[in-house]
Amino acid sequence: MVTLYYSPGSASMVVHLALLELGVPHELRLVDMEARAHKDPEYLRLNPNGLVPTLIVDGAPVFECAALLLLLGERHPDAGLAPAVGDPKRAQYLQWMVHLTNTLMPAFRQWFYPQDFAPIDVEAQSKAAATSRIEAAWERIENQLSNHGPYLLGAELSLVDLLLVMLMRWSRNMPKPAYSWPALALVAASVKQRPAWRELYRVEQLTDWA
Repeated sequence: MVTLYYSPGSASMVVHLALLELGVPHELRLVDMEARAHKDPEYLRLNPNGLVPTLIVDGAPVFECAALLLLLGERHPDAGLAPAVGDPKRAQYLQWMVHLTNTLMPAFRQWFYPQDFAPIDVEAQSKAAATSRIEAAWERIENQLSNHGPYLLGAELSLVDLLLVMLMRWSRNMPKPAYSWPALALVAASVKQRPAWRELYRVEQLTDWA
């Protein structure tokens, strides 16, 4: 049994989805971000960044959603959602996991919170720069999927595709959301048909982009 500290629709969403896909017994603990529960001293002892997700594994807290996906994939190899060490697809798996984390996630943070990256008089330019970075990433990923898909590693779904679809969901209110690209749209449609996605939406009480 593991415990996931989460906030609906946030970066914890993909870890929750992975737990459901992998069939991992888990307990959920809601972190009320609006009430700033993520800055409570008790929570900061678990995750000093004051962010979600945090996963309690073997009695100890672990954070960073990509790290948690990698950890869960290693701990549950029989699910077939993560290439094992020595698998030819392992390098691509690690590459895309890190790329999504290092390229798209920071750009989304800049898009959602431009005030954290620029003075107020140039916030619009900061947001526009983030939009350009995000759309350039979609172009690269679309090329990968079109030529080597339908998923990021080829024929089979992996945990990195779950991370991709969460980030696609984050783009839903952008001028050009990720599903504007056809190969990306197919990945999203495939994941959204899965029972784990429907259960995620039911438990987290999400309604948009279902």
